[in-house]
Amino acid sequence: MTKIYFIRHAQSDYSIHDDRTRPLSEEGLRNSILVADYLRDKHINVIFSSPYKRAIDTIAGFAKSADLPINIVDDFRERKVDGGWIEDFFSFSQRQWADFSYKLSDGECLAEVQERNVAALSSVLTEHKGKNIVIGTHGTALSTIINYYDNTYGFDDFMDMAEIMPWVVRMDFNDDGCVGMEKIDLFKPAR
Repeated sequence: MTKIYFIRHAQSDYSIHDDRTRPLSEEGLRNSILVADYLRDKHINVIFSSPYKRAIDTIAGFAKSADLPINIVDDFRERKVDGGWIEDFFSFSQRQWADFSYKLSDGECLAEVQERNVAALSSVLTEHKGKNIVIGTHGTALSTIINYYDNTYGFDDFMDMAEIMPWVVRMDFNDDGCVGMEKIDLFKPAR
């Protein structure tokens, strides 16, 4: 069994509009400790991340405590919305979820985001079969992966997790593909 722990980044500093360099906010830095605490006993073998600073910084504390390097995979990056900042993110997201091929002139559609993220995941699964793996990721990128394995996951589910940062999704894989998925809200006590 291969276990993948997808870690959606903690809250970022939205005053920085550059996707690649946007850091975590002070609250995000504090909340990244929840990730390290959660992963501590998961026997993680390898760590991957999107190249974006907020994703890397969310898992950096755990990586340091586990003495594991963070392997950057460019295809785990977040969707490119457009060349500039858009103000009405809700309407834009709603339209993209209604039509996976919809995109702005300088952006990506959800089908493109899903294709490259699932391809990157497939490579990780092939190279690290039977391992426990962490992948630092983003809300939309992760949501397209979930949708790939559970096509009932849509816009309402995406909006339900939009404010949960960090957020964890564990997926279990065997030779038949994804055989289990658990969504974990680190802000709610475990039962």
